Amino acid sequence: MPIRPEISSERPVPSRKLALLAGLTLAIVVADLITKLIAVATLSETTPAADQPRILGGAVYFSLIRNPGAAFSLATGMTWVLSTIMLAVIIGIIYMAPRLRSTAWTVSLGLILGGAIGNFGDRVFRSPGFFQGHVVDFVSVFGPNAEHFPIFNVADSGITIGGILLVLTALSGVDYDGTRSKDKKRQQKEATPSE
Repeated sequence: MPIRPEISSERPVPSRKLALLAGLTLAIVVADLITKLIAVATLSETTPAADQPRILGGAVYFSLIRNPGAAFSLATGMTWVLSTIMLAVIIGIIYMAPRLRSTAWTVSLGLILGGAIGNFGDRVFRSPGFFQGHVVDFVSVFGPNAEHFPIFNVADSGITIGGILLVLTALSGVDYDGTRSKDKKRQQKEATPSE
């Protein structure tokens, strides 16, 4: 009779989850960097709205803005605080990565991590200085220069989409370790001796 190996409560980290996290992160970082380089090289902050490049019949404009704040132009005078928060998010996701068992959580956190690294790079390396850098934003929808909606970049898109997916995943009851909240509650009930 074959001996069954002892089953551990800590399942080994699937290398595919880590590869997926790393791949998504890298894809967002590279796409963000390339598009920002193109935007800085081809767009100007002084270009009149009528001359700004646009696609989809004017639904999307390419307007160059260097943003010292967060989304919706919040906290414009607190660039170093935003940089510190981004660094904490990056460290937190990297710390959590070995515990990921859920594909949905892995995809969500890969998108968020890629976006955070992309914008953190701007905060660290772009002018006016270290931890004070302004993020390069260049996609303006429904009008030029963020007239109707906050201007954004690829990193912002990764953070936003990843955040929405993460909320939906959490609301559906899936935990980062791949289990469902209701299953954990049922197991705890079964493990608790009845009086």
